[in-house]
Amino acid sequence: MNSRPAEAVLQESYLETRAKLLEVAAVLDRIDRAASTSRGSLPADSVQARQKLIGAIEILLQNEPDRAERIQQLFSRPYASDWRSQFGLEKGGN
Repeated sequence: MNSRPAEAVLQESYLETRAKLLEVAAVLDRIDRAASTSRGSLPADSVQARQKLIGAIEILLQNEPDRAERIQQLFSRPYASDWRSQFGLEKGGN
């Protein structure tokens, strides 16, 4: 496998990654501002979604391999062997 130097990867990705991080920070700021206004707090499912975002950020901060895979798993549904029937995709169906 022919890999590029870390410096080249960083230089190539820095500006785009910085912009994405700023976007995430701005979204969290908007969520927190909206939740603190008179419109009330977040419903339970929204609190869970916000916690998943925070969990993903915590994974990013860990200096361990496979961060992308662990974040994908965080946002994925657990596997269910009957997923076809759950989504109405059984063989012989519509």
